[in-house]
Amino acid sequence: MTQRVLIHPTAIIDPSAELGEGVTVGPYSIIKGDTIIGPRTTIASHVVIDQYVTVGPDCTIFQYASVGAAPQDLKYHGEKTYLKIGRGTVIREFVTINRGTGMGGGITELGEENYLMAYAHVAHDCRIGRKVILANNSTLAGHIILGDHVTVGGLVAIHQFVRVGDYAYIGGKSAVVKDVPPFVIAAGDRAQLHGLNKVGLQRHNFSPTTLAALKKAYRIVFRIGLTSTEAVERVRAEVDQLPEVIAFIEFINSSSRGVTR
Repeated sequence: MTQRVLIHPTAIIDPSAELGEGVTVGPYSIIKGDTIIGPRTTIASHVVIDQYVTVGPDCTIFQYASVGAAPQDLKYHGEKTYLKIGRGTVIREFVTINRGTGMGGGITELGEENYLMAYAHVAHDCRIGRKVILANNSTLAGHIILGDHVTVGGLVAIHQFVRVGDYAYIGGKSAVVKDVPPFVIAAGDRAQLHGLNKVGLQRHNFSPTTLAALKKAYRIVFRIGLTSTEAVERVRAEVDQLPEVIAFIEFINSSSRGVTR
């Protein structure tokens, strides 16, 4: 059975916008042209969704969110760029998410089932994985990459071009200026590592064998004073090459900004 689209009479919807089955749009919200809103997505009151935005199915966008506005970048000159938001994402009050820039790849992209708390900001050309949590007032500058299952605490600022690996946890009020490897905790101004994200990994059912291997790899890389090259070689020689260990050292090897230590 087809689900009705429910649009409040005060909402303004551009004729070129495509709304899927079961979409709800609240009072005074504005949806501009060349947008796609997936089925069963709920848009509360006073939301603005700008041009060239695709919102996946089953998303919830709370009041006063600004989704897909032009990037805050002096190099942006009105070129056609995009924002894509994956299925099941929740965007809370006053969140701001900007489209990409032509020089930065042209798209800002969020994966599935992310949760963006009030006042979070995602700048141009960011790429966010799935099941990421951005707590209140967390701020992502441009060109940031967050892996899957990353948690970013409240009042965190992440510098442009930084990467954060899968299952990493960034504590509140941190300033992150270098890459954060997967599976770790980082916190502070400027952020430093504080060991593995053991509680988070256990909650996601990482096995004791995997946790032990990651702990050994972490100690070799960050605790005994080796260079990155020496540490990676030693991890390859002394630690079981589980997929998580391989991901850990490959992330470190591929860093161009340098790794938080």
